[in-house]
Amino acid sequence: MRLSILRRACGSLRIHPGSRGSGVAHKCPPAGPAGCRLILRPASGSSSGGTSPREAVRLGKKHRREDGRFESDSSLKKVVQSTKEAMVALQRKNPSIQPLLAIIQAGEDDRLLEINKKMAGKIGLNITQLCLAEQCSEDEIIEEVLKLNEDPRVHGVYLHLPPASLTSRVLDALKPEKDIDGITDLNMGRLVRGDLSKGFVSPMARAVLDLLEKHDNQLEGKTVLLVGGEGPFASALQCLMEKSGMAAVKINWSSRILKQQVMQADAVVLLGSGKMDVPSTWFRPEAAVIRYDHAAETPSESELWSLTAAYRTQNVVRSCSRWIQEQQYRPWRLRNLKLQPLTPVPSDIEISRAQMPKPVDQLAQEVGLLPEELEAYGRNKAKVRLSLLDRLHAEPDGKYVLVAGITPTPLGEGKSTVTIGLVQALTAHLKLNSFACLRQPSQGPTFGVKGGAAGGGYAQVIPMEEFNLHLTGDIHAITAANNLVAAAIDARMLHEATQSDKALFNRLVPSVNGVRRFSPIQISRLRRLGINSTDPASLTPQEVSAFVRLDLDPSKITWQRVLDTNDRFLRKITIGQASTEKGQIRETGFDIAVASEIMAILALADSLEDMRNRLACMVVGTSRSGRPVTTEDLGVSGALAVLMKDAIKPTLMQTLEGTPVFVHAGPFANIAHGNSSVLADKLALKLVGQDGFVVTEAGFGADIGMEKFFNIKCRASGLRPNVVVLVATVRALKMHGGGPNVSAGAPLPQEYIDENLSLVAGGCHSNLRKQIQIARLFGIPVVVGLNVFKTDTQAEIDLVCQIAKECGASDAVPCHHWAQGGRGSLELAHAVNEAASRPSNFQFLYDREMPIAEKIRTIAQRVYGADDIELSPAAEAKIDYYNQQGYGALPICMAKTHLSLSHMPDKKGAPTGFVLPIREVRASIGAGFIYPLVGTMSTMPGLPTRPCFYDIDLDPVTEEITGLF
Repeated sequence: MRLSILRRACGSLRIHPGSRGSGVAHKCPPAGPAGCRLILRPASGSSSGGTSPREAVRLGKKHRREDGRFESDSSLKKVVQSTKEAMVALQRKNPSIQPLLAIIQAGEDDRLLEINKKMAGKIGLNITQLCLAEQCSEDEIIEEVLKLNEDPRVHGVYLHLPPASLTSRVLDALKPEKDIDGITDLNMGRLVRGDLSKGFVSPMARAVLDLLEKHDNQLEGKTVLLVGGEGPFASALQCLMEKSGMAAVKINWSSRILKQQVMQADAVVLLGSGKMDVPSTWFRPEAAVIRYDHAAETPSESELWSLTAAYRTQNVVRSCSRWIQEQQYRPWRLRNLKLQPLTPVPSDIEISRAQMPKPVDQLAQEVGLLPEELEAYGRNKAKVRLSLLDRLHAEPDGKYVLVAGITPTPLGEGKSTVTIGLVQALTAHLKLNSFACLRQPSQGPTFGVKGGAAGGGYAQVIPMEEFNLHLTGDIHAITAANNLVAAAIDARMLHEATQSDKALFNRLVPSVNGVRRFSPIQISRLRRLGINSTDPASLTPQEVSAFVRLDLDPSKITWQRVLDTNDRFLRKITIGQASTEKGQIRETGFDIAVASEIMAILALADSLEDMRNRLACMVVGTSRSGRPVTTEDLGVSGALAVLMKDAIKPTLMQTLEGTPVFVHAGPFANIAHGNSSVLADKLALKLVGQDGFVVTEAGFGADIGMEKFFNIKCRASGLRPNVVVLVATVRALKMHGGGPNVSAGAPLPQEYIDENLSLVAGGCHSNLRKQIQIARLFGIPVVVGLNVFKTDTQAEIDLVCQIAKECGASDAVPCHHWAQGGRGSLELAHAVNEAASRPSNFQFLYDREMPIAEKIRTIAQRVYGADDIELSPAAEAKIDYYNQQGYGALPICMAKTHLSLSHMPDKKGAPTGFVLPIREVRASIGAGFIYPLVGTMSTMPGLPTRPCFYDIDLDPVTEEITGLF
């Protein structure tokens, strides 16, 4: 009989709540004996003949009470009482937890279940029984074992199977932490080694030993003969006896000296005797004799079986207690990777390749993640499940550090490198728990001009090739989801233009087997239209028309397709030119994938449900009547959540020094908020513990990435930062102090190579001062980290640190992580630790309920330094429209150049006296912000004359990548 048929026949998956004393839900009919049977009977006292099958234990008259029962009852009471007390203590702290024992047995004999159920009733735990066919296969057993392994409700698994079924594959399949009978190799090894803090000892072996102790209180030095028998029980029994000081001797049934050994033994345990027999005249008069026989019947009232069941339930309660303990916060046991920096510093990819990362499962264990919370993607990276937040919800958060920067040159100033250097210093050198939370890089810059984003020098995420290329596919998932929406838009417009209301309705709500039903997402649309009926046949013609026609205005579609490649020729395209599209031609374009609103949603969602709701709220365009059309109206929002269900989990990687990193999300910092995900930060804050640090990075300068971090991300997450690290470089300060323009791909002008204190001071007193002031607007202490380059002189370094402190920074220190790793950022780590210990007074820049125009004006004046804003007529019209639609309370995400505090990229330093022009105002309703456009913003970069891909190649023999940086 197949397993599935047997289950239907006897209801073999049954949970019996012993604490309530309820009976079996579906009784399996009795069958023949299955598995091992231990028979307990008093000796007959006969002086001749063999031990009968019913004469399995002889302990002597002094160990029997007047009522004929053995003294094992006292042991049973002690075990039951201690287990009850443990159960009460467990449920006092965890009232919702109910320990559960699962029994897998071959055959349908319920007698063992009754013994265990009776004992469970005394203790108050539950039992599940799975009846397999008597001749079940190894694979069927393993299938059930694996299911129970992954079931968090099950705390112990007892394999009540014939010895032949307990194969190596079956035992290897069983999780040792659920092996409450102590039969797996790991538990046996722990027993032999004497380490029982995590393992389990065979309940049967403990019961037999307990019985022997009642026979003779002084077991040490006594000889016990184990006749026959192999397997876990025999091995566990022998080990326990030897640890109790007894001399345990094993002998085969066929041994010629069997009689001699039996006559000399103080106790004899007969294992797997079958039809073999030992004459009673061979036993010493006071010897204890125990028979362990597979074939004998199970007496339901056997004290030994009851004692075994008691020890088994005790193991289940211990397993449950350990499981609960495993769910608590775990102190880190991080093994750092040693760095040996070279001079001159090799290329980034050479440094990355020279360091062997720890296996990601080892890293996860070191930082307190459970195996079930990890989804490995190869050896070096893994997704982390959001269930971690539920497990550690009561744990206090660590300290929250934001890394921002001054207004950068087109070359970038190394915020990612500083972030990684800081966590390497905190954890590898100061031994403080820390996590870096970084954005996933787009492949556009990787193959374009900027290169990768894994850090640089001796402050990197490794392996840098995996970090910069594909990672775990999140951006590809976003691309697929985004383009599914685009396809749905154009397909819907085509079908509405070429079909009648009736034809559309019949296809949108098809009749299946003669029944027509709305899907849940269609019912949701009906509700938004004010239609309460859920019967397709009851809709009026007007309601049918409203339901089937989104009536999108082609000129007001705001949704574009995306691609994770810099391709300037996709900025504006014409679609629908094939004859099959029946003249549905319109102009549209492509954005780079990280500019998709779905990326912003991924970065701001705080749960799978929240992400699903945000995806449903995305507005893709406007109908001809002026109503916003959402992905929920298109019927695609559920499918988007399915495409994004794995992308919502942050990816775990590590730095060059073996410290943990979360890589997750990578929204643009101009039209979006430019920060890594809320979820990555929340997971990390729980993992580092109360005294640890989470260091996250904001894109571009503090006027853009940091402002959005505070006003958008912190509103969404509810988190409050403790410290801002403001990254500066001498070359950027020289540029802001009046130096010549810097262009990517062109040699640096001589002013940036030679010492020039005047230019440095000018940049410090303008841009650096302003960016410090911006950070302090939010009430957070600022530490300036000067990312040192080899061309910087000591005088320039000292000058920057001096002026930064004068401008209001709580500290300013040079950082040499690029050349030295974490050791080069120790000053920064000490400064951050000191600043984080001070009280902060965080505050938002504006109230969400302020009018949209006033929120824009507040940012322009207090952050950028503008005199005022100037709204175009189109921008004013959009603001009015968003107010009418109820979007007025959304925060603001300014879309402006990152190369200046103003809207003019060539205006360096800290410009004043300008009016900020607002050309247009758009909204990302799903992400939850309104973004005014300041000037023209490109959302699809182009390739330069000589892109990075000229230097990128693959060795076909070693499969090593070259040229990435």
